[in-house]
Amino acid sequence: MARESAGVLLFRRGRTPEVLLVHPGGPFWAKRDEGAWSIPKGEPGEGEELRHCALRELREELGDPPAIAVDSLIELGSVRQKSGKVVHAWAAEGDFDPATLLSNTFKVEWPPRSGEEREFPEVDRAEWFDAIAARQKILPAQAALLDRLLERLRREGS
Repeated sequence: MARESAGVLLFRRGRTPEVLLVHPGGPFWAKRDEGAWSIPKGEPGEGEELRHCALRELREELGDPPAIAVDSLIELGSVRQKSGKVVHAWAAEGDFDPATLLSNTFKVEWPPRSGEEREFPEVDRAEWFDAIAARQKILPAQAALLDRLLERLRREGS
């Protein structure tokens, strides 16, 4: 069975809409930029409803995101990443100051085969991007989520 994640694509309106993307922390992603950013997301716990998982992951990866009600989430559907993982996503309007980022951490043996375990943030950066920049930064499979949000905002006249 394919692994699953659930996440929230946070957006804000302005002259042009902007979306908040996060850069994965840790040594494996340190030198990657274009095509490496993601929506804040993570795997659901046993029996956890996906929308609740998406909001939990938003809190865990950002630290202090805007308060978002489950019933205000905008369905964006799912995408399958290159790894086979299925990402279920919702959008939510809100603001977040990337300078306040406070992500959960994870431990990994680093350097490899050193026997030393180091702790890294799950997310090392968060930034707001307009649609053009976001398309360059986001993981290729997640670009469809960006397209779905932008199409919805166009239909609404935003």
